[in-house]
Amino acid sequence: MKRKVKVAVVSDVHLGTYGCHAKELKHYLESISPETLILNGDIIDIWQFSKSYWPKSHMKVIRQILKLSENGTTVYYIPGNHDEMLRKFEGLQLGNITVCNKVILELNGKKAWFFHGDVFDVCMQHSKWLAKLGAKGYDLLILINRFVNFILTKMGRRKISLSKRVKNSVKSAIKFINDFELTCANIAIENNYDYVVCGHIHQPEIRDIETKEGKVTYLNSGDWIENLTALEYNKGKWELIKIGEISEENEEEHHTDKNNKQLYNELLKEFNIAS
Repeated sequence: MKRKVKVAVVSDVHLGTYGCHAKELKHYLESISPETLILNGDIIDIWQFSKSYWPKSHMKVIRQILKLSENGTTVYYIPGNHDEMLRKFEGLQLGNITVCNKVILELNGKKAWFFHGDVFDVCMQHSKWLAKLGAKGYDLLILINRFVNFILTKMGRRKISLSKRVKNSVKSAIKFINDFELTCANIAIENNYDYVVCGHIHQPEIRDIETKEGKVTYLNSGDWIENLTALEYNKGKWELIKIGEISEENEEEHHTDKNNKQLYNELLKEFNIAS
């Protein structure tokens, strides 16, 4: 039985990269029947997209989102910095799917503000090339981390997260996260929102932030690279959902050797199947 959900929020999936846990996301999307699904940025990683890497499991995620929309789910696609190319299509509506830069919903008499969050990233505003370089470095770190965890698993030891260790040990990274959360909260308070829901920093969170000006609930849906998390709203309450990793045994072949036309035709085929 699928769980009925009022609002589900997913962000920072990064389809098209080695670090993406597409199987787990597909499993999660198949387990719910949301009234509203918000894709809060960086769903397809256009920055790092490579025609030589597009596993079937990544296409199945897109197909599952289409199925949800066809079954009555209202889907909002809010582009992030990694899929910013889609921002030029703001206002585009395909069936129940709408592309927009932000979403404001009223939930049980309270106002919720949804946006990706890269607008508050100073690096994104002034040094986009540095941000793109950092993204490639992050993807490489995730690949190294997977290899390390494979060895640790064979040795019967616990897995580790290299990127989390970096984030938790580097003072500037901790300060960036705290500043990001406070900036989002301050602007939400100024605009009389009760909830502010972001992605971007890959740091799942639900917490109340109070300032001299007021109080707001800050939420971050995390990511599908390390944390495998989503946000759900039901009956006046927000919950952070964490999905466990699926074994990579019998994984479909990751690499493809197809040109752009073949990939485009496959996309069309999947859309026809889903329609």
